[in-house]
Formats: sequence, C-alpha cells, structure tokens
Amino acid sequence: MSDTGDRIRIHTGDITKLAVDAIVNAANSSLLGGGGVDGAIHRAAGPELVAECRTLHGCKTGDAKLTKGYRLPARYVIHTVGPVWQGGGKGEAELLASCYRRSLEIARDHDCRTIAFPAISTGVYGYPKDEATGIAVGTVSEFLKHTTLPDTVTFCCFDDQTAELYRRAVAAIGEG
Repeated sequence: MSDTGDRIRIHTGDITKLAVDAIVNAANSSLLGGGGVDGAIHRAAGPELVAECRTLHGCKTGDAKLTKGYRLPARYVIHTVGPVWQGGGKGEAELLASCYRRSLEIARDHDCRTIAFPAISTGVYGYPKDEATGIAVGTVSEFLKHTTLPDTVTFCCFDDQTAELYRRAVAAIGEG
C-alpha cells in the first residue's frame, strides 16, 4: 500500500462546500444540530437532515452514525460525538481517537473513497488543538495503513493556524 501521508490532505475552508463522498460532523449527542460546524452542516443540508437524525436516537461520545447528505455536495454525513475536554484525565484521548476510527470504519463500509473531517472537539468542547491534531493525524494514518478505503482523507480546517498544525502533524508522521 502507498505511504499513508500521500492519502491525507489539508484544506482550509468550509467543510459544507466539499464535494466528497462523506463529511464528518462534530455533533452533539442528540444529533439534532448545534453550534459551530454542526450548525453549519445542518443549515447547508436542509431540514431533511434533522428529520433523519431524529430517527437515530442520538449517539454516544466516541461513536459515529451515518445519514444522507441531502443538499450538501457530500453524499453522506457521518456524525461523531467528540469528548468535552476536562483536563485530559478522563479518557478524552481514547474517545477522540475512537471518533476518527469509527467514522473511517463507517466510510469504508459504505465504499466512500473520499472523506473530510473537521477538527473534532476543538471548538466549544475545548480540546487543545495541538493535542487533538496529533490524535487525529495519528489515528487516521494508522487506519489507512490497514485498508485501501477511503482513498483520501481531508482535514478541513477553519483557519490557516489550524491547517498549519495539521501540516506539522502530517510531516511528523512522515518522519516517523
């Protein structure tokens, strides 16, 4: 298999505009919409998304669930619930890694060749961005070593500073 770094992309912009097979939503446990990226995805997808989410009966922290993309350019939305940062001693790292792993498993199981992730848990959930980035890149890189799908994983960053953290983390994996 090819070097996993070749399959990881970093993009700065709006995740709701990406034409990929699946985008990941940093959701809350209700899955019924919220602030930040979650609210933006729900607004862009339209009211059908919340209607489908109601049928899923929520989602546990560290897990993920799939819906259609509706009015988004993405075919699917994979909703994952990241941990709220409580200082790092409450299993947050394992839960965050699980968000990425579960989302990738769902993408693979639905033949998604392309998937885009936001920076899960780094907004109102308060996860330190540098630590969260390392977990995201490490977990995705490890997953890609063992499977051909998805072909490409994009980390969609809200700003250039976050994109730079991802670039550094991907470069460090390449040196590893």
